[in-house]
Amino acid sequence: LDPAIRKHARTIFHPSGTCRMGPGPDSVVDLNLRVNGVTGLRVADCSVMPCLTSGNTNAPTMMIAGRAVGFILADA
Repeated sequence: LDPAIRKHARTIFHPSGTCRMGPGPDSVVDLNLRVNGVTGLRVADCSVMPCLTSGNTNAPTMMIAGRAVGFILADA
């Protein structure tokens, strides 16, 4: 039984929150999703979420992407 469990066990966890957002030096991205210390790079996915939603991450990620579009156009 143990090998079968190891072979077929899966997680439904959606990794998120790996790119801390904020104004401080310990943040990966600023409040406009720009990567600190890297010119021209932004993060626009669920890694900037401070906590995981109770449902699928697809819709909130699309909303983050929509905000990123606005930030990019404002800087153009």
